[in-house]
Amino acid sequence: MNPKQADNIRQTVRQSYTEVAEASNSGDCCGEQASCCGVSSDAAINTLISTRLGYSAADTQAVPEGADMGLGCGNPRAIASIKLGETVLDLGSGGGFDCFLAAAETGDRGHVIGVDMTPAMISKARMNAVKGKYQNVEFRLGEIENLPVADNSVDVIISNCVINLSPDKKRVLDEAYRVLKSGGRLAISDVVAGTEIPQHIRDDLQLYSGCMAGASLVDELERMLSDSGFTAISIAPKDESKEFIKDWAPGRGVEDYVVSATIEAVKPSRICCDSGCC
Repeated sequence: MNPKQADNIRQTVRQSYTEVAEASNSGDCCGEQASCCGVSSDAAINTLISTRLGYSAADTQAVPEGADMGLGCGNPRAIASIKLGETVLDLGSGGGFDCFLAAAETGDRGHVIGVDMTPAMISKARMNAVKGKYQNVEFRLGEIENLPVADNSVDVIISNCVINLSPDKKRVLDEAYRVLKSGGRLAISDVVAGTEIPQHIRDDLQLYSGCMAGASLVDELERMLSDSGFTAISIAPKDESKEFIKDWAPGRGVEDYVVSATIEAVKPSRICCDSGCC
């Protein structure tokens, strides 16, 4: 992919999710073009979507109103095993839903950072943080290919249906490896391709910003993770996710090519001896 194509994708995705944020603020609905799941301004509908993705009703009620936007393709916290006092980074934090849930798990001694490239989403998340009186959560504007986060500073990275939106996924994984501490871990829900996606779908920017056209094949993703330095790589596709993916683009047949998956990996711990650490 050349730089012009990559920039066009980023601009399209940014505009789409700006519309999602603004629609949820105004009470309008943007539908397929704006989000993976067809965001709704109706909290009850978003709760239904989120419980379908693996969240509990208690999860949806534990965050400020408007934080659960019905976005995503799974529940990355279910595999994150977040501990008290840990630093958690959420890639593509949206309205802050996963960040606020993670904040309860990491506690006052921990810290949660949300990164999103859409100014409207950052503003929405920050307002939600104020409403919820969260002291251990912050939101930073930035691209996941160039994280505004220090080296070796994060215990666990979570992300929900966002890395597939990047035109440079290897760069995202390199950045994730950089900011993780030794022994840090990835716990991601994302869309992956089970078979080669036809070019006409790949070229559809509406389907790209809808979390479908940009999915990587499982073996490609495994290779990228390994090349970035990760070990203990586990990618588990969920065939049952086809039931909700087909609703993202009705009649387009995308569920024949992509599924939701959990993605786990670890940054190896450094081995230290008399000669130093490596």
